[in-house]
Amino acid sequence: MIIRIKDLVKIYQSGDISVPALKGISLEVEKGSFVAIMGPSGSGKSTLMNIIGCLDRPTSGEVEIDGVLTSEMSKSQLAYIRSKKIGFIFQNFNLLPRINALSNVMLPFLYSNFPKSKRKEKALQALKLVNLQDRWKHKPTELSGGERQRVAIARALINDPSIILADEPTGNVDSKAGLEIIALLQKLNSDGLTILMVTHNDYLAQHCERIVHLRDGNVVKDEKVEKQKVASQELKNLLSEGKA
Repeated sequence: MIIRIKDLVKIYQSGDISVPALKGISLEVEKGSFVAIMGPSGSGKSTLMNIIGCLDRPTSGEVEIDGVLTSEMSKSQLAYIRSKKIGFIFQNFNLLPRINALSNVMLPFLYSNFPKSKRKEKALQALKLVNLQDRWKHKPTELSGGERQRVAIARALINDPSIILADEPTGNVDSKAGLEIIALLQKLNSDGLTILMVTHNDYLAQHCERIVHLRDGNVVKDEKVEKQKVASQELKNLLSEGKA
């Protein structure tokens, strides 16, 4: 298992009031799987992803990432795990508007010791993986929503993570670009990456192998997708029919 979670509890304090966000979740994710995390607002999806991504600490319980127990690590240790093991994709892209696509992809290098002489080459390789090698000079404002998200995916890949955490990665793109993003994630998954994706869209969740449903800080359903949709084929069908 690449992710093991046992009796995970997260309680936020608001003055004298305790607000439980996660109520003893236990979950395992196999290496190389593609998992959708679903649930209504306030169900604990973002809290769970933040703890898995080493951006937040649990109140209690255990979290193990790629064989490493992270729930009791120091801030510097968590930062190291984030930079080496995990790539993040956000709904709002989180790109810097004044620098080009290549420079945005290279941003994680600011927190690593990757050789400076090889950074541009590595970033161009990442852009090639998302089919944007010819757009590297363009700033985010000169790119479509789908292209911006692909730049964000290239940035997430730059340190060769073993896990990708995607928070509503198709939330700010149109339906065609959304299928392109899902097709790309499926391709990365087939190449061995473990992907966890938060989504409100049941149709997109059907492109994953497994769906974990959260409600009120608990896992209420954990199901395998019997017939996983293949986004690349759907996109080809739309293009051939002239609908995309």
